[in-house]
Amino acid sequence: MELAKRLDRLPPYLFVEINRRIAELKARGEDIISFAMGDPDLATPPHIIERICQAARDPANHRYPETAGLPELRKSIAEWYEMRFGVNLDPDREVLPLIGSKEGIGHIALCFIEPGDIVLVPDPSYPPYSLGTILAGGEPYFMPLKEENDFLPDFEAIPAEVADKAKLMWLNYPNNPTGTIADLGFFEEAVRFAQQHTLAICHDAPYTEVAYDGYKPPSFMQTPGAKKIGVEFHSLSKTHHMTGWRVGMLVGNADMINALFKVKSNLDSGIPRAIQFAAVEALRGSQEHIAERNSVFQRRRDKLVKVLNEIGLKSRIPKATFYIWAKIPPEYTSIDFARKLLDEARIAVTPGIGYGKEGDGYIRFSLTVSDERLEQGISRLLSWHARNCHCAER
Repeated sequence: MELAKRLDRLPPYLFVEINRRIAELKARGEDIISFAMGDPDLATPPHIIERICQAARDPANHRYPETAGLPELRKSIAEWYEMRFGVNLDPDREVLPLIGSKEGIGHIALCFIEPGDIVLVPDPSYPPYSLGTILAGGEPYFMPLKEENDFLPDFEAIPAEVADKAKLMWLNYPNNPTGTIADLGFFEEAVRFAQQHTLAICHDAPYTEVAYDGYKPPSFMQTPGAKKIGVEFHSLSKTHHMTGWRVGMLVGNADMINALFKVKSNLDSGIPRAIQFAAVEALRGSQEHIAERNSVFQRRRDKLVKVLNEIGLKSRIPKATFYIWAKIPPEYTSIDFARKLLDEARIAVTPGIGYGKEGDGYIRFSLTVSDERLEQGISRLLSWHARNCHCAER
C-alpha cells in the first residue's frame, strides 16, 4: 500500500505523547483535570433540543438534506447578522450553512489554492488554516502574532514579494488560542492590505458571542469593502453550546460562497434537516442563555487568571473566548511544561507549540470545565506551586 505524498507534508500530531501519558495515568486510576479541550461543558439550551426532537419525528426530515441548506436556515442566518452586526446579506447568494465551520475552513483552500500557492496564516493559530492549505498543495507563510503587538499580525513586516504572490489570508478574532480581540480599525487595515495585494481574506469568528465585561466583538463583515474581498466563518458551537450538533456558516463574498458550495456539493450532503431546524431555533429563539452562560465563563476566567498570575504564569485577562493564554518560564518548552503539570499536578493543558512555532512559550487553559473541577484544578495548581517553590528554596 502506498499513501499519498501529501500526507507526508502534514506535521506530526504533537500531543500524541501527552495523550498517551494521560491514558496511562487514567488506566492507573489517576484523576486528571483537563483544561485542554475547547468544548463547552454547559448543555445545549432546552428550547433548541426540543426543536431537534420535534423535527426528528417528521419523516420528511429523514431524507438527504441539500448542501445549500434549508432556505429558512439561510434566511435566519442573514437575519441574525442584520440584527447582531447590522450587516445585510443575501440569503441565497451570500450565506452557506456548513457541517460545523471546521469542514468549511478545511475545504476552502481547494477553491483558491494551486500547488505552490502562498497562504498567509497567523502563528499561533487554529491548525486547520495551515493544514487545509497543505492538503490543497499550498505553502503557508506564517505571520507571527507577538505579545508586544497585542497578538495582531504586522502586515508591514510581510515581504512585498510574498504578499503579492499570496492568494489568501486567514484572520481570527476574537482569537484562539490567545484570547486577543481586534477592532474595526484593524479590520479596515486588513481590507486595505488585501486590496493592495489582490488577495482574499477568510475571517474565522466563532467566538464573537463569548465575551465579557460588556464587550461586543465586531464582525469582519462590518468593515467597508470586506464583502468585496472576503468571507467570514461563524458557528453555533460556542454561542449555543452545540459543538456536537455540527452547525456552522460562511457569509460574505458571493463568488467565494459559490466556490465553496461547488466543492461541498461534490463532497457532502449537507447538515441533517432536523439539526437545521434546531439551528433556526437557536438563531431566532431566546438568546437569554448567552449572557447567562458568559457570566459563568467570566467568573471562571477571573478565578483562574488570578491564580495563574499568582504562581508566575503570566496571563492577560481575555475580553472574549473561553481561553487563557499563559506564559511559561523561559527554561521550558511548552511540551515540557505541559508534561510537568500533567505528571506533578495531574492537570492537562494544551501546549502552545500545537498552534505554531510562536506558541512555544505559552500554554492554553480552557474554561470549559465545571465549577467544581475548576476549584479542584486551582487547588492543585496552588499546591503544585507551593511544592516547587519549596524545592527551589532548598
